[in-house]
Amino acid sequence: MAIKKTELYSSLWASCDELRGGMDASQYKDYVLTLLFMKYVSDKYKGDLYGMIVVPAGASFDDMVALKGDKEIGDKINKIIARLAEENDLKGVIDVADFNDEDKLGKGKEMIDRLSKLIGIFEGLDLSANRADGDDLLGDAYEYLMRHFATESGKSKGQFYTPAEVSQILAKVIGINSETPQDATVYDPTCGSGSLLLKASDQAPRGLSIFGQEMDNATSALARMNMILHNNATAKIWKGNTLSDPQWKEANGQLKTFDFAVANPPFSNKNWTSGLNPEKDEFGRFEWGIPPEKNGDYAFLLHIIKSLKSTGKGAVILPHGVLFRGNAEARIRENLIKQGYIKGIIGLPANLFYGTGIPACIIVIDKEHSHARRGIFMVDASKGFMKDGNKNRLRAQDIHKIVDVFTHQRELPRYSRMVPLSEIATNDYNLNIPRYIDASEPEDLHDLSAHLQGGIPNRDIDALAPYWRVFPSLRSTLFQPAREGYSQSLVKAAEVKTTILNHPEFQAFAAQSLQPFSAWCGQAALDQIKEGDNPKQLIHRIGETLLESYSEAPLLDRYDIYQILMDYWAETMQDDVYLLVQEGWQAGRVLRELVVKKGEKLKEQPDLVIAKTRYKTDLIPPQLIVARFFAAEQAQIDQLQSAVDSATQALESYLEENSGDDGLLADALNDKDKITKASVTARLKLATEPDEVAALKQAKKHFDAEARAKKALKEAQEALDLAVFKQYPQLSEAEIKTLIVEDKWLATLRTRIEAEIERITQQLANRVKELEERYAEPLPALTQQVESLSDRVAGHLRAMGLEWEA
Repeated sequence: MAIKKTELYSSLWASCDELRGGMDASQYKDYVLTLLFMKYVSDKYKGDLYGMIVVPAGASFDDMVALKGDKEIGDKINKIIARLAEENDLKGVIDVADFNDEDKLGKGKEMIDRLSKLIGIFEGLDLSANRADGDDLLGDAYEYLMRHFATESGKSKGQFYTPAEVSQILAKVIGINSETPQDATVYDPTCGSGSLLLKASDQAPRGLSIFGQEMDNATSALARMNMILHNNATAKIWKGNTLSDPQWKEANGQLKTFDFAVANPPFSNKNWTSGLNPEKDEFGRFEWGIPPEKNGDYAFLLHIIKSLKSTGKGAVILPHGVLFRGNAEARIRENLIKQGYIKGIIGLPANLFYGTGIPACIIVIDKEHSHARRGIFMVDASKGFMKDGNKNRLRAQDIHKIVDVFTHQRELPRYSRMVPLSEIATNDYNLNIPRYIDASEPEDLHDLSAHLQGGIPNRDIDALAPYWRVFPSLRSTLFQPAREGYSQSLVKAAEVKTTILNHPEFQAFAAQSLQPFSAWCGQAALDQIKEGDNPKQLIHRIGETLLESYSEAPLLDRYDIYQILMDYWAETMQDDVYLLVQEGWQAGRVLRELVVKKGEKLKEQPDLVIAKTRYKTDLIPPQLIVARFFAAEQAQIDQLQSAVDSATQALESYLEENSGDDGLLADALNDKDKITKASVTARLKLATEPDEVAALKQAKKHFDAEARAKKALKEAQEALDLAVFKQYPQLSEAEIKTLIVEDKWLATLRTRIEAEIERITQQLANRVKELEERYAEPLPALTQQVESLSDRVAGHLRAMGLEWEA
């Protein structure tokens, strides 16, 4: 059976464990990625005379496998890689890591064992059969590793990787779409490992012509490997400093221009003028101004603008400082705004990137429509993210919302607006987003009159208007007028949520909110998945239709509903779909036997154990088979489980009652101060007192009853497990589809959407409860209570003979 995406990822990460200790992540990534590359090209191109990569004799991963245990394994691996590199013009790309480095890999047996284990991990992966048509499993695995390497490499060494989520945004906001031709060009002057370029190319149906440059030698090698693993072997990646020695030029010596550009340059580079005299720049990049000598942010931006065609579009990640810093940068910023080059600015959350924790923004460039520019579209997306370890990470819903809003220039309160150039001019061309978008939450003000005289301000109740529009009579159920401008609560704070959940308008809302989901289930046509389908296209299609289904749903945020699907896709559906498009629906009948070699630990928990043989189900969990085919048997097991619980409880109660120091079972304690069936049986042979004998016999009855109940449960469970085991190969395709689509996928999604509907209600209940508790006791009543309690305390003290004068 084809390997699951998550299993591939975990296997690759396990390979990293073999290298920890001798080096840090910024170093061992070169070893792991090189072996991934060797394994992939060997599986895909070995014996293929017309493949993009030629695998000559003695240069495949199989030749590495033959070296396991060899005393010269490190040196021989280097030679195998060198042979492949020489044949394919990949010298300096795949031969960067030295597999014979004793300082990093250990000496003698330590190196032999480490490299042998490392090769063994990759040997167990079949990468040839794991590329669904139009999809890129290995490329995704490479991306997965790069993210983990960046996380572990720390601030100073993690800058080779732009988070995939941010890369997606840049690729989408520059306008690459299904109409973009294959010969359109995309350029990244600081391409790192190439993730931005690949994400941009992914947006075009047949890809783009890719051009990149990267200063760091090892990182440019990663980019070249990344391109090949993503089936972009023709991508052109140059080594060198883009600012001082740009490689991409026209025949006349001027900079080559491109249709699109994406970039994540090093933030605030202090050495950008190294090898460069900006006042005499032969390419005319600094006609709008020369950036400060110790800060190169605008140097990269100006280079990109110069490298775009007159119709070109680009997106650049830069620190927020470029939006508001003064002096030379202020002059450049003003000139670019007046030229109309800046189409938009997207403010991102802090701590997204691996090289720095500071917040960044995306500057979107559009030269084609610069002459007609009348404003700059701004988005403050700084609050939409999730925590991921010690970093923040954009969720699928955050990405989609940013792209939707920017693409359609949709203005949302506290999130986005089109800012006229005239307004920007009045602010001295300062582009700091908070000047134009107030993203702060409205302050929750306390009402002094309510605190003094009681009642809940109608202003606070009116602020819940979106709820009252959906639940028009619920307001009168919860509140009634008290005095002018104030109301009083009709429901106790502890009963608010129950009152809302039981209200007929909420129940109607809950039912209505599931109707779009029911309609989507039919549109999604998940039971029509077939071999060769593209999983990424599938999740894109069903994700977009789910978003559309909930576009008009009251109270519910359609992006929250979309996130439910995307989370479940990442957890479960993705692996399931990858198996289905490679193996077909018959994969639902397959049970994998878990074989553990001597001395190894079990890596996966079995789903079924039949006659001591452990099995794993990849698509249909046994409980789904039980629910659909063996409900009566399960009900009997539930009854037997109740009988076991009752017998155990009766036994424990009896032992507790009679096992104290003076108890009748005190002498039945074993060496561990426990009473067991064996210790009771042993004591019975010695006991002579009638009361003790009777107590021991009763204890033995309880032990026997519990044993019989457990035996009956075990036999019934084993019988059910065997019946389930035999059911798998008998499943028809229709039954498999029902079990996977209806019972597993859609049932899970429905449950989670129902929880989201209830969460909306919880928000209302929490606010109503908060308002009621805040104004429940007016100040005069509190003062009177304090005085009353003070008098009572004084009275008690006088009764105790304690008095004092104020």
